[in-house]
Amino acid sequence: MAQNLNQPITDDSIKVRQLSHYQFSWVADEPGQPGSWTLQLVLDQGAWEEVLTIDADDADNLQDLLSTAETVYYDVQRRTLMFGTTPAGHH
Repeated sequence: MAQNLNQPITDDSIKVRQLSHYQFSWVADEPGQPGSWTLQLVLDQGAWEEVLTIDADDADNLQDLLSTAETVYYDVQRRTLMFGTTPAGHH
């Protein structure tokens, strides 16, 4: 769907942003409980921030992906991380 050219671009109209920085945090729960992981995403040099609550396995997998990807994008509306782009025919 094409955007009306007369509408101004606002922070809310930008759906995909580039990840600038990230920070994992762990918050203790009640004794004997596993605690909670969060991942804070700083997007477009601080123009937007998002905090995701994730489990330990996702935190481990995301740390691996985030530490090796050259470029990461985040689709704000779909809450989806996208790890760079690869031209067709390359691996």
